[in-house]
Amino acid sequence: QVQLVESGGGSVQAGGSLRLSCAGSGYTFGTHSMAWFRQAPGKEREGVATVSNTGKYTYYADSVKGRFTIDRDNAKMTLYLQTYNLKPEDTAMYYCAARDGRSSLRNHDYDLWGHGTQVTVSS
Repeated sequence: QVQLVESGGGSVQAGGSLRLSCAGSGYTFGTHSMAWFRQAPGKEREGVATVSNTGKYTYYADSVKGRFTIDRDNAKMTLYLQTYNLKPEDTAMYYCAARDGRSSLRNHDYDLWGHGTQVTVSS
């Protein structure tokens, strides 16, 4: 059974940090590009960061560049998102996703999704 399970969300004050994790199982983790997306209430889901299957290439949305870092540990089959200097506008449900192809920040490129972990940032 293919699964992506996110963890690490929570409530923090502005300026704080969180480290999100996404554990994959049931598929060949190391052959898939992965990404983090987020969706705030009333807004469309947006791509935040993506990483190639080897971890060599990363790409970030402008809104998080310099504050978030995506990385992965293929031996542990886990994807991470380290967040720093969180802002209230970062409040959203965060999802991880995987695809058997090149890394991307487009929703429709991904066919494997987790159920999300909530991040809430208060001012």
